[in-house]
Order: sequence, then structure tokens, then C-alpha cells
Amino acid sequence: MILLDYKDRRPLYEQIVDKFSDMILKGVLGPHEKLPSVRTLAMELSINPNTIQRAYMELEHRGFLYSVKGRGNFVCDNDQLKEERKQEIKEKLSEQLKEAYIHGVEKKELEQLIQQIYGADLQQKGESEREQNTETSNDGRLDRKSGFESHHPSIGKGGEIHD
Repeated sequence: MILLDYKDRRPLYEQIVDKFSDMILKGVLGPHEKLPSVRTLAMELSINPNTIQRAYMELEHRGFLYSVKGRGNFVCDNDQLKEERKQEIKEKLSEQLKEAYIHGVEKKELEQLIQQIYGADLQQKGESEREQNTETSNDGRLDRKSGFESHHPSIGKGGEIHD
């Protein structure tokens, strides 16, 4: 779930805060989802539980988490946080675009870059939609939607492999 970089100059608790806040903002961790206990995460990362507690306190202070006594830490409903993050990104992007303009980067070049990024995103979305639309039967019959045919008993819907 979380990988820490021991070569990073930032304290471990800051790295944990950054990783969890990114996962929350990207929707990997949904609203009201329970986070690992302090003890569990400390054992997984092989670090002092006080470090995890400090990170959780910082996340709570920033509005990413709320704690329930005796129950644990949970992700806050984060629509406002996502909007704030989008606004920060827009401000940074605006500064970068002004700098690009000053240094002579053409509008066409920027449009191509945007198209590359968003085009790849659209392609990935199309692939994931196709995966969601595939259906196969357990007996290996041909799927009408995708044409996928499975004769192997451990392959289920959409071609995923079952152990």
C-alpha cells in the first residue's frame, strides 16, 4: 500500500501524509473508508507507531481523516479537498503556461501535448469500458459482446484468472 523512501530527506511521517493524501484525492481511498490501525501499519512499514500516529494526526488536521474513539481512523468526505487540489493545480498550470508563453512555446505545441495526455487517458477509459462490457460463461461458451472464448476452467468473466 505505502512505500517509504529512506533516501528522501523528508521525515517519514511527511511521506506517509503525502502518500495517504494522494490516495484520498485520487479516489483510491473512498469516503468513510477505514485506514489500517496505527499498530498494523507500523508493523507493515517496520517503523515506530508514534510516526504513524503523528502522520494520522496531521492528516486529520488537514481535513483528510476523522477518528472515532475505539474504532480507528476514517477518510473524510473529500469533495471540498478535491476541489481545492484542482484549484491549486490550475494555479500552477497557469504559471507554467505564462512561462511557456514568455519563452516562445507555441500554442499548437501545448495543444499537442494536451491531446497526447488526454488522448491517452481517453484510450485507457475506452479499454476499461470494453473490459466492463465483456461477459463469458464458465463453461467456455463464446461471449456475444466481446468474442472472448475460454476453454480453461480457471478463467472467468472478462478473462480474469481464478486460482
